[in-house]
Amino acid sequence: MPSPSFRLEPLPGYAPTVGRLVGILLYARQTTLAAVEGLSMAELDHLHDDTSNSVGALLAHIAAVERGYQCLTFEERRPSALEQASWEPALTLGAEGRRLLRGKPLEHYVHELSEVRRLTLEGLAARDDAWLERTLSAAPAMNAHWAWFHVAEDEINHRGQMRWLRSRLGAAGTGHSRSDGHRDSVPHHKEL
Repeated sequence: MPSPSFRLEPLPGYAPTVGRLVGILLYARQTTLAAVEGLSMAELDHLHDDTSNSVGALLAHIAAVERGYQCLTFEERRPSALEQASWEPALTLGAEGRRLLRGKPLEHYVHELSEVRRLTLEGLAARDDAWLERTLSAAPAMNAHWAWFHVAEDEINHRGQMRWLRSRLGAAGTGHSRSDGHRDSVPHHKEL
């Protein structure tokens, strides 16, 4: 079996720089899904304390952020008032997120993440590298490249929170200790 490749390279079906960005998005999603694999609804809804977000709420947040950036970049518009209202609990999290973002199985979140990512990949496949550098008319302070970098880094940040939360599920009285058994197969700086 060949060893895995850890390279950012152009991907078939995408402009070269867009393809590298897609590679980052795909890796982030793969590791996010691995971090939550097998979690029950109770574990997805668990709140570590009165001010924390649940793993389920963080998954909903990742999907809502990605959908918002699809509006800004692909559709060149800000989310409508109706969209903003429906995404608000997931975008801002906090008390409303703790109250509303619960009671869904893992399959619900995986489906939402898959659907939003399908649209992202379709949208990115239809754009060239020059598009990445264009100023966004709906958000003139940024370009599309920064917008999609932010989608990736936001997911990676929240994946870290989900791993932290998951590692503490057993100590919180959920009945058993849970861990995603995470050990990156990616070499880290001390291993190079």
